[in-house]
Amino acid sequence: MKWISIGDFRFGIEEKKYIQQVVDSNRITESKKVMKFENNFSKYLETKYTILTNSGTSALILGLESLKQQGVKVNTKIITSPLTFAATVNAIALTGFNPIFVDIDPDTFVINPELVSEHLENTRQINDYSMVLPVHLMGYPADMEKLNNICKKNNLIAFEDSAQAHGTVSNGRKCGALSKVSAFSFYIAHNIQVGEMGAITTSDVELAKLARRIKANGRLCDCQICTRSQGICPYNSIDNVDPRFTHSHIGYNFKTTEFMAAIGLAQLSRIDSIIKKRQENVKVLNDGLAKYSDIIQLPKFSKDISYMAYPLVLLNDSKISRNKLLSRLEKKGIESRPLFSCIPTHQPSYNHLKRKYSGRLPNAEFVGKNGFYIGCHQYLSEDDLDYIIQFFNRWIDRNFLS
Repeated sequence: MKWISIGDFRFGIEEKKYIQQVVDSNRITESKKVMKFENNFSKYLETKYTILTNSGTSALILGLESLKQQGVKVNTKIITSPLTFAATVNAIALTGFNPIFVDIDPDTFVINPELVSEHLENTRQINDYSMVLPVHLMGYPADMEKLNNICKKNNLIAFEDSAQAHGTVSNGRKCGALSKVSAFSFYIAHNIQVGEMGAITTSDVELAKLARRIKANGRLCDCQICTRSQGICPYNSIDNVDPRFTHSHIGYNFKTTEFMAAIGLAQLSRIDSIIKKRQENVKVLNDGLAKYSDIIQLPKFSKDISYMAYPLVLLNDSKISRNKLLSRLEKKGIESRPLFSCIPTHQPSYNHLKRKYSGRLPNAEFVGKNGFYIGCHQYLSEDDLDYIIQFFNRWIDRNFLS
């Protein structure tokens, strides 16, 4: 049976070459490949610093923990999107902050700046807030120009969750370079596919140094790679100090490996073609499914968007059961996923917030109940795309338009 996955990965010539270089180097912990990826990714985004981590979740935690140790007060509130993968909100909770949810734009799935502004204007305790953390979901960019202005007006920090937006452009600049700090994920279904790796990006030199220390158990070192084996160390002038075993901060072990960075380098070298092919696939699917646009919300198309997947939302008048549709898709070999969920009202782990937010996030609740996504990745063939379109033609026409 045909199987069309959410995401796919294939080892190409570049991946194999870089991995073999790691094998030949006999060095699998962070070294030259990690440093090269960090430098190349910063150049691509036009930020000054990239700090790699072992996962996107770790990147979120590292960014928040670094801001906290830089002086942001713990237990303060962070405004974020209710429609996102759980890692976004988990990172906020695990670092001692309090998530505050503001509804989304139903067409692009990202937090609504007007509602953020309205929320802050109506609060009497603005000092309880420290950040706004928008999520560029499915590659759609949050309006960072408006959000940055809101943050500036209210003395807040903007922190982008760019996990699903590698290469998305907003107002001429790439996501991940539009705020003080951003977090990325290089999960297998994302546009740069590594398997498990993450990163934070920033142009704040002090934050970058702090993050490098915290991600390595708080050790004194903040170099990209250790050069002690070459007789070079910026801390040699300090008597009786080995910076590898002197811990200036409380931290984690969020380091990644040379293998992950090697695969990432190969993906990054062709990121433009990856994004272009995903965009072409979205356009083909949109054209093929256009006749259903009154019962299924199709993704907005833009050449500025780096599509993580192909998101669809069953509209009010469709009378289509999402569960039945997803079950049928799977039986026909088309992998699908619910479009996450409305965190405070749909996720059991946040049941303590359900009553507080019930009815207050109508767009996120609707999309969380009725949204889903399928793949649009660069490995899909014309036959795959036609198969998807023909599935909808047969299933919807037979069950709902006859």
